[in-house]
Order: sequence, then structure tokens, then C-alpha cells
Amino acid sequence: MHIPKSLQELANSEAVQFLRRPKTITRVFEGVFSLIVFSSLLTDGYQNKMESPQLHCILNSNSVACSFAVGAGFLAFLSCLAFLVLDTQETCIADTRFKTAFQLLDFILAVLWAVVWFMGFCFLANQWQHSPPKEFLLGSSSAQAAIAFTFFSILVWIFQAYLAFQDLRNDAPVPYKRSLDEGSMVLTTLPLPSANSPVNMPTTGPNSLSYASSALSPCLTAPKAPRLAMMPDN
Repeated sequence: MHIPKSLQELANSEAVQFLRRPKTITRVFEGVFSLIVFSSLLTDGYQNKMESPQLHCILNSNSVACSFAVGAGFLAFLSCLAFLVLDTQETCIADTRFKTAFQLLDFILAVLWAVVWFMGFCFLANQWQHSPPKEFLLGSSSAQAAIAFTFFSILVWIFQAYLAFQDLRNDAPVPYKRSLDEGSMVLTTLPLPSANSPVNMPTTGPNSLSYASSALSPCLTAPKAPRLAMMPDN
């Protein structure tokens, strides 16, 4: 099957390669699941009872449960969008310290969100279990969808933490390694003295010493002791 050149160029483009990354796909799933959680309870999570026009949370009439799901879902959705934007600029980051800090922050937030969604799933499921049956005419499907996608969010955030840990381990900086861009420092070795070096050229003369070290510096030579001259007796 012949593939047009334009489609090959499109498949090899940076945008398509970025969208095919496991980290990008995981972030998209995180954002979609978070959007479903907070939008389902934001729209149908508050219903009125048959005997009262006042709105109540469909999760055991506990407004904290609905507020938690809406708030956590909204914040997680914003977090996914922010990290997607930062992922697009990851290849342009030249500073290894900033890149390592970004990967460490990604790992920490992924672990925190996994814990938050686990606690939220337990809390929401408990409140739904204690909700009286048929207390509200509408909203039961929205509550079940929110609880289900809260559980799915736990899995995707755990996988996101695993990917962040792999990137952090693979891109860890090597100790004592510096490049020209980072420190502008180049470690060079001193060349060995050549045969034409003045160090290896001893001076010739009847009163001269042929020590190579004496040519290095006058401060390195041993001081000469004073000589005692014998005066002839008259």
C-alpha cells in the first residue's frame, strides 16, 4: 500500500510525535476523566427532593461530597492542561537542573493526585452507599459516573507517576559532569614537558648544577651555606 508523501510527513511531524507519546496520552485521559467527574456532579449533582424545592447533593445529601468532587475534578483538569503546555516546551529546556526539577514536580503531583482520587473514591462510594434509594428523581446516573471515573483516575495517575519516575531516572544528571553551556568550564590536562623545554636543558659550566628543578624557580633551590675561608698567618 502506497502512503502519500504528505501523510508520511504529517506522521513524522513533531506534533504527531508529541501526541503519540505515552505521557501525552495519559494526560489526555486524566483531563477527560477529571472533566467527567466535576461536570457530571456540577450539572446533575444537586437535586431537590419531592417534598422540598431546596437543592441537595445527591450523595447522601452531603454537600461536602459534591463540593469535593467538583473542586478536585476542576483542579486536576487545570493541572493536566498546565503540564501539557509544559510538555510542549520540554524539548526546548537546556538547563538540566530545571528539567530535573520539572520531572520531580511531575512525579510528586502525580502521586498526590493518585492519593487524592483514592480518598475521593472511598468517600464518594461510601456516601452513595448510604444514600436513601429513590430519594431523588434525577442524578443517580451522574453520581455513578462520577464515582466510576474517580476510580479510573486513580489508575491513570498511578501510571503517570510511573512514567514520571522513569523519565526522572533516565535523565538523572551525572555527578561532576559539566558542559560548556552550563559552567563554561573545560577540564584539560597539562602537556608533558618536551625535549626542547627549558626544564630539561641543564646549564653547562664548571660551577653550575645540572638539576632540572633548579631551572623551575629560584625559590625552589636550596640555599647555599656560607663558605669559611682560611686566612694565612703572617
